[in-house]
Amino acid sequence: MKVLLTADVKGKGKSGEIINVSDGYARNFLIPQNLAVMADANNMHAATLKKGADQHRLEVQRKNAKALADGMSGLTVKVYAKAGQGRLFGSIGVAEIAQALKQQYDIDVDKKKIRLDEPIKTLGVTDVTAHLYEKTDSKFKVEVLPLKE
Repeated sequence: MKVLLTADVKGKGKSGEIINVSDGYARNFLIPQNLAVMADANNMHAATLKKGADQHRLEVQRKNAKALADGMSGLTVKVYAKAGQGRLFGSIGVAEIAQALKQQYDIDVDKKKIRLDEPIKTLGVTDVTAHLYEKTDSKFKVEVLPLKE
């Protein structure tokens, strides 16, 4: 019996694939567990439409990430922190960098996407990378300045 998988089934296939299984396995396990549906024309057409929509969504995300990366490359983000004798009281992490990007340039980047080897603990300029999407990275600078009180 041919069935269309609606979820990943270990050892059988991934969601959206059409597989051939025994009648009992399909009727007694896959279909009642909502892991598969019968592979008729309507279900196959719906799966094809869903696959196309998913590919379109991924392509739009890739284009948006590429545009954001192009806009971010070469920026210098200024972060202010308490400092004394060239060293910071504390450190600057990815959360502070993401917040500064939002405030200064109105660019909303998730802090999990900003790559920082270790927190910034000194004044000056540091190169930072943001991994926005697969094979889409953006390099920008973070300038840490002393906070004027």
